[in-house]
Amino acid sequence: MKVMKWSVMALAVAAGTSQMAVASQQSESKGFVEDASLDLLLRNTYWNRDYRHNRGPAGVEYDRKTWAQGFIATFESGFTQGTIGVGVDAYGLLGVKLDGGQADMFPGEPKNWEDDLSEAGAAVKFRLSNTTLKYGKQFVALPILATDDSRLLPQAFTGGLITSNEIDGLEINAGHFTADSAMGRADSDSGRLKENNFVGGTYAFTENLSASLYFSDIEDQYEKQYANVNYLMPFSDSQSLSFDFNIYRTDFEDGAVSATDWGGDGNNDKNTIWSLAAKYSVGSHAFILAHQRVSGDTGYAYDYGDGGSAIWVANSYLSDFNSKDERSWQASYELDFTGYGVPGLFWKSAYVYGDNIDTGNGEGTEREFFNQVSYVVQNGAAKDLSFKVRNSTYRSSNNMNQFYIPDTNEWRLFVEYPLSIL
Repeated sequence: MKVMKWSVMALAVAAGTSQMAVASQQSESKGFVEDASLDLLLRNTYWNRDYRHNRGPAGVEYDRKTWAQGFIATFESGFTQGTIGVGVDAYGLLGVKLDGGQADMFPGEPKNWEDDLSEAGAAVKFRLSNTTLKYGKQFVALPILATDDSRLLPQAFTGGLITSNEIDGLEINAGHFTADSAMGRADSDSGRLKENNFVGGTYAFTENLSASLYFSDIEDQYEKQYANVNYLMPFSDSQSLSFDFNIYRTDFEDGAVSATDWGGDGNNDKNTIWSLAAKYSVGSHAFILAHQRVSGDTGYAYDYGDGGSAIWVANSYLSDFNSKDERSWQASYELDFTGYGVPGLFWKSAYVYGDNIDTGNGEGTEREFFNQVSYVVQNGAAKDLSFKVRNSTYRSSNNMNQFYIPDTNEWRLFVEYPLSIL
């Protein structure tokens, strides 16, 4: 880990030789109350996951049909004035079951889910110049520690996070986290996290080229490295070609559950997963082609202390196409209806096919057809009210039953309305 930390520090020093430091954010602070905000997100969601042949994960024979209302309140104070600013961030979560239920939304046993779920948390924060230290319960969005907010209420982590933007174009992150509050659970340590230490950052070389590099160590599970390169080639104001490359390298601890769950034998297993996506945008249209590949002793493992969204690769939809030795290809299309006089309306359709999966019982294959339509009201009394309809049709070969999910037809419907209270 020492070598890893020095690598990131070297990157920061190199960037510093060519870039001037940005203006101090702390010197522009207006105060604890003056810069404070209080927001409430109303989220209504309906899930319908139909397991074909009536067989769910681990042989549990039930489909998932859940209708629920969520309330997500977030308070962010400003920083006190002075050399070192002090502030507080807090959140409160409430989920109310309207019908049905499932484990990643509400506590309880199948067919006997609890009727509601609530959670609250807070973090104290300090800022010096353009560097912030935040400690407590918080939401995190980094490739090696990422909050899952894909259902009713978001996942939270407890620990400390340093974010530094002292050099123009460079952001450095370092963290130490010791607890994980999983979705559908109210306690602060319901996840699998014992300790997650990480360091890394992102540097924008130009307006069109950026790169990221991160290293993490999760106790009793794995050490993980992540890298990303993103490049945009603009041809005109309405036409461009972009490339996005992502790669994770995972070294599992001996006996790690994360390794055996994904096809390893728990004996010093290793895994590499990478993806490369090319996106051609012209006017309101975008066409994407992507390839993703997994190699090593296991499939790619995540959500063992690094969060349910710590899989920043191209072919991650209902399935993540991250099984052992898997190769997958994606073709997708996006349409922004702004150019057709309907701002706020967006459609995405994708087809992903994966093969060469080592199931331990021959080669497995899987495929998914994904569609999503979203709309955000642009003005009027209902401004910012949003609607999202997502559908996935997933199929796999018969020897894939021990992997992510069986054959599934899924609908996810979201209605969200953000309110700015302060």
